[in-house]
Amino acid sequence: MNAQPMKRTHRLALLSTLALSLGTSAMAQEGVTGKSFVENFDRLDTAVWYISDGWNNGPHQNCTWSKKQVAIAGGRLELTFDKRRLGERDYVCGEIQTRNRFGYGTYEVRMKSAEPSGLNSAFFTYIGPTDKKPHDEIDFEVLGKDTSKVQLNQYVAGKGGNEALADVPGGADTGFNDFAFVWEKNRLRYFVNGQMVHEVIDPAKMPTNVQKIFLSLWGTDTLKDWMGPFSYSQPSKMQVDRLAFTASGDACQFEQSLVCKLK
Repeated sequence: MNAQPMKRTHRLALLSTLALSLGTSAMAQEGVTGKSFVENFDRLDTAVWYISDGWNNGPHQNCTWSKKQVAIAGGRLELTFDKRRLGERDYVCGEIQTRNRFGYGTYEVRMKSAEPSGLNSAFFTYIGPTDKKPHDEIDFEVLGKDTSKVQLNQYVAGKGGNEALADVPGGADTGFNDFAFVWEKNRLRYFVNGQMVHEVIDPAKMPTNVQKIFLSLWGTDTLKDWMGPFSYSQPSKMQVDRLAFTASGDACQFEQSLVCKLK
């Protein structure tokens, strides 16, 4: 005996429930695998986070990623840069990335950057050829040569050149600051400590592919024009107190969230 076709009202109810469970961003972009979350770094769950280990990103990077440079201490993530020969490099550095991919929504980090010149403390999203996708990226990068500012940038299909600088009052390395961006289909907004500092509405400068979330500290002795002359005298540390993603349409997840303020 054949089952009766599902009534239209039941189908609509089912589709509505499915949309809520996946989140607005998941319905809008193909390939979303991650949901809204708040990471307070009481521990590092390797089912959620992948730790970069044993390689470098190319000749511009003077350190090798090492899992030994990634630690949890006092409820914070610590990424360190140190002098230790590993692989092809004389220095080691730390990076983590999400295993899931995320789309439109609000991305927030509370972090303290490292110094000195030649180092880059970064919070960004990325997808690229290693993931069999075009290179799309959205960046917050604090350069050790001048921690009074944070560099903003995005890449679309491998094309960058969209840099902007925003002030970080008091310095990004002297205390914890809140960096966030709100990524929508037709608009990208960057925030520093709750204040919008940059807005992008040009479709040609707007990433579209879902991306992984990264936190990293690395160095260079070749990109002097950008990151300044490399200087090393002792180990350096980048600290992250909290990281959160709230998918478009989802409720505010914690009291200090930008999502609460933008309602």
